[in-house]
Amino acid sequence: MHPIRPARASDLQRIAEIYIFNYRLNFYPIFRDDEYYFTQLQVPSLTEEFLKDSEFLRSTYVYDDGAVKGFIQTDHGEIRKLFVEPVLQGNGIGTLLLEFAVREKDARSLWALEKNTRAIVFYQRHGFRLTDEKKPEDDTSEYLVKMLR
Repeated sequence: MHPIRPARASDLQRIAEIYIFNYRLNFYPIFRDDEYYFTQLQVPSLTEEFLKDSEFLRSTYVYDDGAVKGFIQTDHGEIRKLFVEPVLQGNGIGTLLLEFAVREKDARSLWALEKNTRAIVFYQRHGFRLTDEKKPEDDTSEYLVKMLR
């Protein structure tokens, strides 16, 4: 059985956990917003948000080998989100999800936080390159950089 499949409503709580763990690990050190990362960003409210977003389930795929360990969200050839359970990073799950999106969803672009060098290096190892295109991250002084494959 292939470990990558479309996300289901029953996966949303697990997806929210992975999302929150990654946001706290990768973005809290940059933004340092206690209110957002430790009060607003909670599994129940994020799960509800995902449930209300009709596009989220249609555009999200999970890595599930008996447990959901990562997910990728794509939209019209753009990677929106790619997160793997932090304790499982470095085991090829992110690579499999990314290769799936490139092969099956024709994913050719993404926006990465400029200071998230770990993610940028990961995408570069998989054939994405930085462009000169940047845009401000909403409600912050940080920038997103566009990457293309």
